[in-house]
Amino acid sequence: MDAAAHSAATIGPAAPPARGMALEVVVTSVADAAAAAEGGAARLEVAVQMDADGLTPPLALVQQIQDEVQLPLRVMLRDSPHLTPRHAQEVEHMAAIAEALGRLGVDGLVLGFLQEGRVDVGLLCRLLAVAPLLAATFHRAFDAAAHPMEALAALKTCEQVDYVLTAGGAESWPHRLDNWRRWRVLARPEMAVIAAGGLDETALRRLRQDTELRHFHVGRAARAGADWSQPVSADRVRSLCAVLA
Repeated sequence: MDAAAHSAATIGPAAPPARGMALEVVVTSVADAAAAAEGGAARLEVAVQMDADGLTPPLALVQQIQDEVQLPLRVMLRDSPHLTPRHAQEVEHMAAIAEALGRLGVDGLVLGFLQEGRVDVGLLCRLLAVAPLLAATFHRAFDAAAHPMEALAALKTCEQVDYVLTAGGAESWPHRLDNWRRWRVLARPEMAVIAAGGLDETALRRLRQDTELRHFHVGRAARAGADWSQPVSADRVRSLCAVLA
């Protein structure tokens, strides 16, 4: 690829999805980010160690991705696979990383913590307070909350949280659709729901037809064979975006 072609491929999404729909793609490398942008992703979630459901990436990687693509970046803030921090040092480290990400000027953080099945509002707001200019996505810790409606109400008390990422529960597809519809309404106007949880073209098509959701999140589906060990494919992202067009 010559310099001009490379620059054009990394400016941003090929074309915005119709009807205000947005596809967020999980990326773990600069190459992933460039491929996702080329394929038409609207936003990137930057994380590493997807075998642990995604942990905080190195700051250097975030900076490299910022240099490569002009897309909003939401960065995972998570030191371990646990939804409850194990010790004070873990919290202090996450606070330092959140502050550093605030200085980098990323779009937002991706984080989520529970205490005995309830949103840990105190910890959530404490970590967001050190990066007051950043928005935040509450990730799939939401799906582990004992009472989803209570969780949504709690999240509304943290003004920086503007997205809730959820698979719609662990039940059948009709139940997931019902949950997505209900939670979308309850989250408004402070937050929007991002549908996640193994979505592929078929699932995106159903969601587009059967719900009013506008935000969708994919990880494995953006990779060949839906395999985390494979890099993001621009063609796979393009195919997923085409469903939303």
